[in-house]
Amino acid sequence: MQTCFSPAALADPHMAASEKILRTCVHCGFCTATCPTYLLLGDELDSPRGRIYLIKDMLEGGKPATTEVVRHVDRCLSCLSCMTTCPSGVHYMHLVDHARAHIESTYSRGFADRLLRSVLANVLPHPGRFRLALAAALLAKPFRFLFAALPVVGARLDAMIDLAPSRFPSLPLAEAPPVVAAPRKGRVAILEGCAQPVLKPSINAAARRLLARHGVETVTPRGEGCCGALVHHMGREEEALDFARRNIEAWCEEIDRGLDAILVTASGCGTTIKDYGHMLRDDPAWAGKAARVSERAKDITEYVVDLGPLPATRGTGQVIAYHSACSMQHGQKIGDQPKRLLRAAGFVVKDPPEGHVCCGSAGVYNILQPEIARQLRERKAANIEKTRPLAIAAGNIGCITQIGKATEIPIVHTVELLDWAAGGPLPEELEGTGFAS
Repeated sequence: MQTCFSPAALADPHMAASEKILRTCVHCGFCTATCPTYLLLGDELDSPRGRIYLIKDMLEGGKPATTEVVRHVDRCLSCLSCMTTCPSGVHYMHLVDHARAHIESTYSRGFADRLLRSVLANVLPHPGRFRLALAAALLAKPFRFLFAALPVVGARLDAMIDLAPSRFPSLPLAEAPPVVAAPRKGRVAILEGCAQPVLKPSINAAARRLLARHGVETVTPRGEGCCGALVHHMGREEEALDFARRNIEAWCEEIDRGLDAILVTASGCGTTIKDYGHMLRDDPAWAGKAARVSERAKDITEYVVDLGPLPATRGTGQVIAYHSACSMQHGQKIGDQPKRLLRAAGFVVKDPPEGHVCCGSAGVYNILQPEIARQLRERKAANIEKTRPLAIAAGNIGCITQIGKATEIPIVHTVELLDWAAGGPLPEELEGTGFAS
Protein backbone atom coordinates (compact mmCIF):
# COMPACT_ATOMS: atom_id res chain seq x y z
CA MET A 1 0.00 0.00 0.00
CA GLN A 2 1.38 3.40 -0.96
CA THR A 3 1.69 5.89 1.89
CA CYS A 4 2.36 9.59 2.11
CA PHE A 5 3.47 10.45 5.65
CA SER A 6 5.35 13.68 6.26
CA PRO A 7 8.96 13.51 7.55
CA ALA A 8 7.78 15.16 10.76
CA ALA A 9 5.18 12.44 11.30
CA LEU A 10 7.71 9.69 10.65
CA ALA A 11 9.99 11.14 13.33
CA ASP A 12 7.53 9.61 15.80
CA PRO A 13 8.62 5.96 16.27
CA HIS A 14 5.00 4.81 16.67
CA MET A 15 4.00 6.50 13.43
CA ALA A 16 7.04 5.10 11.62
CA ALA A 17 6.17 1.59 12.78
CA SER A 18 2.56 1.97 11.61
CA GLU A 19 3.66 3.37 8.26
CA LYS A 20 5.82 0.28 7.73
CA ILE A 21 2.87 -1.98 8.53
CA LEU A 22 0.60 -0.08 6.14
CA ARG A 23 3.12 -0.47 3.31
CA THR A 24 3.10 -4.22 3.85
CA CYS A 25 -0.62 -4.49 3.02
CA VAL A 26 -1.37 -5.30 -0.64
CA HIS A 27 -5.16 -5.03 -0.06
CA CYS A 28 -5.73 -8.54 -1.40
CA GLY A 29 -8.80 -9.09 0.77
CA PHE A 30 -7.91 -12.56 2.07
CA CYS A 31 -8.49 -11.22 5.58
CA THR A 32 -12.17 -10.63 4.90
CA ALA A 33 -12.80 -14.38 4.66
CA THR A 34 -11.92 -14.98 8.33
CA CYS A 35 -12.84 -11.68 10.01
CA PRO A 36 -15.74 -12.32 12.42
CA THR A 37 -17.29 -8.87 12.12
CA TYR A 38 -17.19 -8.96 8.33
CA LEU A 39 -18.76 -12.43 8.38
CA LEU A 40 -21.61 -11.08 10.50
CA LEU A 41 -22.07 -7.55 9.14
CA GLY A 42 -20.84 -7.80 5.53
CA ASP A 43 -19.49 -4.23 5.66
CA GLU A 44 -16.07 -3.68 4.07
CA LEU A 45 -15.28 -1.11 6.76
CA ASP A 46 -15.83 -3.83 9.36
CA SER A 47 -13.10 -5.96 7.80
CA PRO A 48 -9.35 -5.64 8.47
CA ARG A 49 -8.78 -4.24 4.99
CA GLY A 50 -11.46 -1.60 5.48
CA ARG A 51 -10.16 -0.64 8.91
CA ILE A 52 -6.64 -0.38 7.52
CA TYR A 53 -7.86 2.17 4.97
CA LEU A 54 -9.58 4.17 7.70
CA ILE A 55 -6.53 4.03 9.98
CA LYS A 56 -4.19 4.99 7.13
CA ASP A 57 -6.27 8.04 6.29
CA MET A 58 -6.42 9.10 9.95
CA LEU A 59 -2.74 8.63 10.77
CA GLU A 60 -1.36 9.79 7.44
CA GLY A 61 -3.27 13.05 7.63
CA GLY A 62 -2.53 13.58 11.32
CA LYS A 63 -6.27 13.87 11.86
CA PRO A 64 -8.24 13.41 15.06
CA ALA A 65 -10.40 10.31 14.99
CA THR A 66 -13.87 10.71 13.52
CA THR A 67 -17.07 9.04 14.65
CA GLU A 68 -16.94 6.73 11.63
CA VAL A 69 -13.38 5.60 12.37
CA VAL A 70 -14.20 5.05 16.03
CA ARG A 71 -17.31 3.02 15.21
CA HIS A 72 -15.48 0.57 12.95
CA VAL A 73 -12.29 0.30 15.03
CA ASP A 74 -14.39 -0.25 18.17
CA ARG A 75 -16.09 -3.16 16.41
CA CYS A 76 -12.74 -4.90 15.87
CA LEU A 77 -12.31 -7.82 18.28
CA SER A 78 -8.51 -7.92 17.95
CA CYS A 79 -8.96 -11.64 17.42
CA LEU A 80 -6.04 -11.46 14.94
CA SER A 81 -7.52 -14.10 12.66
CA CYS A 82 -6.58 -11.74 9.84
CA MET A 83 -2.90 -12.09 10.78
CA THR A 84 -3.11 -15.86 10.45
CA THR A 85 -4.78 -15.50 7.05
CA CYS A 86 -2.68 -12.64 5.63
CA PRO A 87 -0.16 -13.83 2.99
CA SER A 88 1.81 -10.58 3.24
CA GLY A 89 2.52 -10.66 6.97
CA VAL A 90 0.69 -7.44 7.87
CA HIS A 91 1.11 -6.94 11.63
CA TYR A 92 -2.45 -5.76 12.16
CA MET A 93 -2.21 -6.10 15.96
CA HIS A 94 0.35 -3.32 16.34
CA LEU A 95 -1.49 -1.13 13.83
CA VAL A 96 -4.88 -1.35 15.54
CA ASP A 97 -3.22 -0.87 18.94
CA HIS A 98 -1.72 2.39 17.66
CA ALA A 99 -5.09 3.41 16.21
CA ARG A 100 -6.82 2.84 19.54
CA ALA A 101 -4.26 4.93 21.39
CA HIS A 102 -4.73 7.69 18.78
CA ILE A 103 -8.52 7.49 19.23
CA GLU A 104 -8.16 7.71 23.00
CA SER A 105 -6.07 10.88 22.74
CA THR A 106 -7.97 12.68 19.94
CA TYR A 107 -11.63 11.67 20.19
CA SER A 108 -14.18 12.78 22.77
CA ARG A 109 -16.65 10.01 23.50
CA GLY A 110 -20.07 10.63 25.02
CA PHE A 111 -20.30 10.90 28.79
CA ALA A 112 -21.96 7.50 29.29
CA ASP A 113 -19.37 5.76 27.11
CA ARG A 114 -16.49 7.47 28.92
CA LEU A 115 -17.95 6.58 32.30
CA LEU A 116 -18.44 2.91 31.45
CA ARG A 117 -14.94 2.58 30.01
CA SER A 118 -13.47 4.29 33.05
CA VAL A 119 -15.32 1.92 35.38
CA LEU A 120 -14.07 -1.12 33.44
CA ALA A 121 -10.49 0.19 33.38
CA ASN A 122 -10.47 0.98 37.09
CA VAL A 123 -12.26 -2.14 38.35
CA LEU A 124 -11.38 -5.21 36.27
CA PRO A 125 -7.57 -5.05 36.64
CA HIS A 126 -7.87 -4.95 40.44
CA PRO A 127 -9.02 -8.23 42.04
CA GLY A 128 -10.47 -6.66 45.20
CA ARG A 129 -12.55 -4.15 43.28
CA PHE A 130 -13.58 -6.79 40.75
CA ARG A 131 -14.81 -9.09 43.51
CA LEU A 132 -16.99 -6.29 44.90
CA ALA A 133 -18.30 -5.52 41.42
CA LEU A 134 -19.32 -9.16 40.94
CA ALA A 135 -21.19 -9.03 44.25
CA ALA A 136 -23.04 -5.94 43.02
CA ALA A 137 -23.83 -7.63 39.69
CA LEU A 138 -25.16 -10.68 41.50
CA LEU A 139 -27.53 -8.49 43.51
CA ALA A 140 -28.59 -6.71 40.31
CA LYS A 141 -29.49 -9.88 38.37
CA PRO A 142 -33.18 -9.90 39.41
CA PHE A 143 -33.46 -6.31 38.11
CA ARG A 144 -31.72 -6.83 34.77
CA PHE A 145 -34.79 -5.72 32.85
CA LEU A 146 -34.63 -2.31 34.52
CA PHE A 147 -30.98 -1.79 33.62
CA ALA A 148 -31.56 -3.05 30.08
CA ALA A 149 -34.22 -0.35 29.58
CA LEU A 150 -31.80 2.49 30.32
CA PRO A 151 -30.95 4.67 27.29
CA VAL A 152 -27.47 4.53 25.69
CA VAL A 153 -25.84 2.08 28.15
CA GLY A 154 -28.73 -0.33 28.81
CA ALA A 155 -27.53 -3.16 26.54
CA ARG A 156 -24.01 -2.89 27.94
CA LEU A 157 -25.13 -2.96 31.56
CA ASP A 158 -27.37 -5.92 30.77
CA ALA A 159 -24.42 -7.75 29.20
CA MET A 160 -22.23 -6.95 32.19
CA ILE A 161 -24.78 -8.33 34.65
CA ASP A 162 -25.42 -11.39 32.47
CA LEU A 163 -21.71 -12.26 32.35
CA ALA A 164 -21.38 -12.22 36.13
CA PRO A 165 -21.45 -15.68 37.77
CA SER A 166 -24.80 -16.88 39.09
CA ARG A 167 -23.27 -17.22 42.53
CA PHE A 168 -20.55 -15.34 44.33
CA PRO A 169 -17.10 -16.67 43.35
CA SER A 170 -15.47 -18.65 46.12
CA LEU A 171 -12.37 -17.33 47.79
CA PRO A 172 -9.24 -19.32 46.98
CA LEU A 173 -8.54 -21.89 49.65
CA ALA A 174 -5.27 -21.62 51.48
CA GLU A 175 -3.35 -24.62 50.25
CA ALA A 176 0.12 -25.81 51.17
CA PRO A 177 2.48 -25.59 48.20
CA PRO A 178 2.41 -28.89 46.32
CA VAL A 179 5.37 -31.18 46.89
CA VAL A 180 7.72 -30.94 43.91
CA ALA A 181 8.57 -34.36 42.61
CA ALA A 182 12.17 -35.43 42.20
CA PRO A 183 14.20 -34.92 40.17
CA ARG A 184 13.68 -31.17 40.09
CA LYS A 185 13.35 -30.05 36.47
CA GLY A 186 12.84 -26.32 36.71
CA ARG A 187 11.64 -23.19 38.46
CA VAL A 188 8.90 -20.99 36.96
CA ALA A 189 6.65 -18.09 37.81
CA ILE A 190 2.90 -18.29 37.14
CA LEU A 191 1.00 -15.09 36.42
CA GLU A 192 -1.80 -14.62 38.93
CA GLY A 193 -3.31 -11.73 36.98
CA CYS A 194 -6.53 -9.94 37.86
CA ALA A 195 -9.86 -11.43 36.71
CA GLN A 196 -8.92 -15.11 36.66
CA PRO A 197 -8.01 -15.50 40.37
CA VAL A 198 -11.41 -14.02 41.23
CA LEU A 199 -13.48 -16.00 38.72
CA LYS A 200 -11.60 -19.31 38.79
CA PRO A 201 -8.73 -19.63 41.28
CA SER A 202 -8.89 -23.38 40.63
CA ILE A 203 -7.05 -22.90 37.32
CA ASN A 204 -3.73 -21.81 38.77
CA ALA A 205 -4.11 -24.25 41.65
CA ALA A 206 -4.38 -27.06 39.09
CA ALA A 207 -1.40 -25.66 37.19
CA ARG A 208 0.78 -25.72 40.30
CA ARG A 209 -0.17 -29.30 41.11
CA LEU A 210 0.47 -30.40 37.55
CA LEU A 211 3.88 -28.72 37.44
CA ALA A 212 4.87 -30.12 40.84
CA ARG A 213 4.21 -33.66 39.57
CA HIS A 214 6.58 -32.87 36.72
CA GLY A 215 9.25 -31.72 39.19
CA VAL A 216 8.83 -28.00 38.53
CA GLU A 217 8.82 -25.46 41.36
CA THR A 218 6.42 -22.51 41.00
CA VAL A 219 6.77 -19.03 42.49
CA THR A 220 4.54 -15.97 42.58
CA PRO A 221 6.74 -12.86 42.45
CA ARG A 222 5.76 -10.16 44.90
CA GLY A 223 4.26 -7.13 43.17
CA GLU A 224 2.99 -8.70 39.95
CA GLY A 225 -0.62 -8.20 38.91
CA CYS A 226 -2.72 -7.38 35.87
CA CYS A 227 -0.77 -7.76 32.62
CA GLY A 228 -2.31 -4.57 31.20
CA ALA A 229 -4.15 -6.22 28.31
CA LEU A 230 -7.59 -4.94 29.30
CA VAL A 231 -6.62 -1.27 29.28
CA HIS A 232 -4.18 -1.72 26.39
CA HIS A 233 -6.97 -2.81 24.07
CA MET A 234 -9.05 0.16 25.20
CA GLY A 235 -6.33 2.52 23.94
CA ARG A 236 -5.21 3.53 27.45
CA GLU A 237 -1.56 3.17 26.55
CA GLU A 238 0.14 4.75 29.56
CA GLU A 239 -1.95 2.72 32.00
CA ALA A 240 -1.05 -0.46 30.14
CA LEU A 241 2.64 0.42 30.25
CA ASP A 242 2.43 1.08 33.99
CA PHE A 243 1.02 -2.41 34.54
CA ALA A 244 3.72 -3.85 32.27
CA ARG A 245 6.54 -2.09 34.12
CA ARG A 246 5.31 -3.32 37.48
CA ASN A 247 5.25 -6.91 36.29
CA ILE A 248 8.58 -6.63 34.53
CA GLU A 249 10.21 -5.33 37.72
CA ALA A 250 8.75 -8.20 39.75
CA TRP A 251 9.70 -10.87 37.23
CA CYS A 252 13.21 -9.58 36.57
CA GLU A 253 14.00 -9.96 40.28
CA GLU A 254 13.02 -13.62 40.01
CA ILE A 255 14.89 -14.06 36.73
CA ASP A 256 18.03 -12.90 38.51
CA ARG A 257 17.44 -15.62 41.11
CA GLY A 258 17.06 -18.25 38.40
CA LEU A 259 13.79 -18.57 36.52
CA ASP A 260 13.28 -20.84 33.55
CA ALA A 261 9.99 -19.37 32.32
CA ILE A 262 7.07 -17.08 33.09
CA LEU A 263 3.98 -19.20 32.58
CA VAL A 264 0.57 -17.82 31.74
CA THR A 265 -2.70 -19.75 32.08
CA ALA A 266 -4.82 -17.05 30.37
CA SER A 267 -3.85 -16.82 26.72
CA GLY A 268 -5.20 -13.27 26.38
CA CYS A 269 -2.63 -12.19 28.96
CA GLY A 270 0.08 -14.28 27.32
CA THR A 271 -0.26 -12.48 23.99
CA THR A 272 0.27 -9.12 25.70
CA ILE A 273 3.16 -10.25 27.90
CA LYS A 274 4.95 -11.69 24.88
CA ASP A 275 4.56 -8.23 23.33
CA TYR A 276 6.11 -6.30 26.26
CA GLY A 277 9.38 -6.08 24.36
CA HIS A 278 7.61 -4.27 21.52
CA MET A 279 5.46 -2.10 23.77
CA LEU A 280 8.52 -0.75 25.63
CA ARG A 281 11.03 -0.88 22.78
CA ASP A 282 11.55 2.90 22.76
CA ASP A 283 12.02 3.25 26.52
CA PRO A 284 15.78 2.99 27.22
CA ALA A 285 15.20 2.26 30.91
CA TRP A 286 12.83 -0.63 30.25
CA ALA A 287 13.46 -2.01 26.75
CA GLY A 288 16.08 -4.53 27.86
CA LYS A 289 14.10 -5.75 30.85
CA ALA A 290 10.92 -6.02 28.78
CA ALA A 291 12.72 -8.11 26.20
CA ARG A 292 14.01 -10.47 28.93
CA VAL A 293 10.46 -11.00 30.17
CA SER A 294 8.94 -11.49 26.72
CA GLU A 295 11.59 -14.07 25.85
CA ARG A 296 10.69 -16.16 28.91
CA ALA A 297 6.89 -15.84 28.65
CA LYS A 298 5.11 -19.05 27.66
CA ASP A 299 1.61 -20.39 27.69
CA ILE A 300 1.54 -23.20 30.21
CA THR A 301 0.82 -25.79 27.50
CA GLU A 302 3.93 -24.70 25.57
CA TYR A 303 6.02 -25.46 28.64
CA VAL A 304 4.33 -28.64 29.83
CA VAL A 305 4.33 -30.31 26.41
CA ASP A 306 8.14 -30.34 26.51
CA LEU A 307 8.17 -32.09 29.91
CA GLY A 308 6.63 -35.25 28.49
CA PRO A 309 3.42 -37.04 29.52
CA LEU A 310 2.62 -38.04 33.09
CA PRO A 311 1.27 -41.50 33.82
CA ALA A 312 -2.53 -41.29 33.99
CA THR A 313 -4.04 -42.34 37.30
CA ARG A 314 -7.64 -41.82 36.22
CA GLY A 315 -9.71 -43.52 33.57
CA THR A 316 -9.98 -41.18 30.59
CA GLY A 317 -11.33 -41.62 27.08
CA GLN A 318 -14.00 -38.91 27.39
CA VAL A 319 -14.78 -36.84 24.29
CA ILE A 320 -13.53 -33.30 24.75
CA ALA A 321 -14.16 -30.36 22.42
CA TYR A 322 -11.09 -28.15 22.38
CA HIS A 323 -11.75 -24.44 21.91
CA SER A 324 -8.60 -22.63 20.82
CA ALA A 325 -8.82 -19.03 21.99
CA CYS A 326 -7.98 -16.42 19.35
CA SER A 327 -5.16 -15.15 21.54
CA MET A 328 -3.80 -18.71 21.55
CA GLN A 329 -4.04 -19.69 17.88
CA HIS A 330 -3.72 -16.27 16.22
CA GLY A 331 -1.97 -14.13 18.82
CA GLN A 332 0.64 -16.67 19.98
CA LYS A 333 0.52 -19.14 17.07
CA ILE A 334 0.01 -22.05 19.47
CA GLY A 335 -1.81 -24.77 17.62
CA ASP A 336 -1.47 -28.44 18.51
CA GLN A 337 0.29 -28.40 21.91
CA PRO A 338 -2.84 -28.26 24.12
CA LYS A 339 -4.53 -30.99 22.09
CA ARG A 340 -1.42 -33.18 22.19
CA LEU A 341 -1.39 -32.92 25.98
CA LEU A 342 -5.06 -33.84 26.25
CA ARG A 343 -4.65 -36.79 23.89
CA ALA A 344 -1.57 -37.98 25.77
CA ALA A 345 -3.69 -37.95 28.95
CA GLY A 346 -6.19 -40.25 27.23
CA PHE A 347 -8.94 -37.86 26.17
CA VAL A 348 -10.59 -37.98 22.74
CA VAL A 349 -10.20 -34.45 21.38
CA LYS A 350 -12.57 -32.96 18.79
CA ASP A 351 -12.06 -29.76 16.80
CA PRO A 352 -15.34 -27.80 16.44
CA PRO A 353 -16.27 -26.38 13.03
CA GLU A 354 -15.19 -22.77 12.42
CA GLY A 355 -12.57 -23.08 15.13
CA HIS A 356 -10.79 -19.98 13.80
CA VAL A 357 -13.82 -17.72 14.43
CA CYS A 358 -13.86 -15.73 17.70
CA CYS A 359 -16.34 -16.53 20.47
CA GLY A 360 -16.95 -12.81 21.05
CA SER A 361 -15.25 -12.46 24.44
CA ALA A 362 -12.16 -10.43 23.47
CA GLY A 363 -11.41 -8.80 26.82
CA VAL A 364 -14.28 -6.39 27.47
CA TYR A 365 -15.65 -6.56 23.92
CA ASN A 366 -18.62 -8.62 25.10
CA ILE A 367 -19.59 -5.68 27.31
CA LEU A 368 -18.81 -2.83 24.91
CA GLN A 369 -20.25 -4.54 21.79
CA PRO A 370 -22.86 -6.87 23.31
CA GLU A 371 -24.97 -7.58 20.22
CA ILE A 372 -22.06 -8.67 18.01
CA ALA A 373 -20.56 -10.62 20.92
CA ARG A 374 -23.87 -12.41 21.54
CA GLN A 375 -24.14 -13.51 17.90
CA LEU A 376 -20.58 -14.82 17.92
CA ARG A 377 -21.13 -16.60 21.24
CA GLU A 378 -24.22 -18.41 19.96
CA ARG A 379 -22.44 -19.34 16.73
CA LYS A 380 -19.47 -20.70 18.68
CA ALA A 381 -21.62 -22.70 21.12
CA ALA A 382 -23.66 -24.21 18.28
CA ASN A 383 -20.48 -25.34 16.50
CA ILE A 384 -19.05 -26.85 19.68
CA GLU A 385 -22.28 -28.74 20.38
CA LYS A 386 -22.04 -30.40 16.96
CA THR A 387 -19.08 -32.43 18.26
CA ARG A 388 -21.26 -33.81 21.12
CA PRO A 389 -18.54 -33.62 23.79
CA LEU A 390 -18.82 -34.40 27.49
CA ALA A 391 -16.84 -31.24 28.25
CA ILE A 392 -15.11 -28.31 26.60
CA ALA A 393 -11.45 -27.44 27.22
CA ALA A 394 -10.10 -23.93 26.69
CA GLY A 395 -7.04 -21.94 27.71
CA ASN A 396 -8.46 -18.49 28.36
CA ILE A 397 -10.73 -17.33 31.18
CA GLY A 398 -12.56 -14.85 28.94
CA CYS A 399 -13.57 -17.60 26.52
CA ILE A 400 -14.53 -19.91 29.38
CA THR A 401 -16.86 -17.27 30.81
CA GLN A 402 -18.29 -16.28 27.43
CA ILE A 403 -18.97 -19.75 26.03
CA GLY A 404 -20.22 -21.03 29.37
CA LYS A 405 -23.15 -18.62 29.10
CA ALA A 406 -24.36 -20.17 25.84
CA THR A 407 -24.24 -23.93 26.43
CA GLU A 408 -25.06 -26.51 29.08
CA ILE A 409 -21.87 -28.42 28.25
CA PRO A 410 -19.39 -27.78 31.08
CA ILE A 411 -16.29 -25.81 30.09
CA VAL A 412 -13.02 -26.00 32.02
CA HIS A 413 -9.40 -25.04 31.57
CA THR A 414 -7.10 -27.48 29.80
CA VAL A 415 -4.79 -27.75 32.82
CA GLU A 416 -7.73 -28.68 35.07
CA LEU A 417 -8.39 -31.75 32.91
CA LEU A 418 -4.69 -32.64 32.79
CA ASP A 419 -4.43 -32.26 36.57
CA TRP A 420 -7.49 -34.47 37.14
CA ALA A 421 -6.20 -37.17 34.80
CA ALA A 422 -2.91 -37.21 36.75
CA GLY A 423 -4.61 -37.52 40.15
CA GLY A 424 -5.95 -34.05 40.99
CA PRO A 425 -9.50 -33.16 42.03
CA LEU A 426 -12.38 -33.21 39.59
CA PRO A 427 -13.13 -29.67 38.36
CA GLU A 428 -16.21 -28.25 40.07
CA GLU A 429 -18.03 -27.79 36.77
CA LEU A 430 -17.81 -31.54 36.09
CA GLU A 431 -19.22 -32.71 39.41
CA GLY A 432 -22.50 -34.58 39.02
CA THR A 433 -22.19 -34.79 35.23
CA GLY A 434 -21.10 -38.40 35.00
CA PHE A 435 -17.79 -37.28 33.50
CA ALA A 436 -15.70 -39.32 35.96
CA SER A 437 -17.87 -42.45 35.87
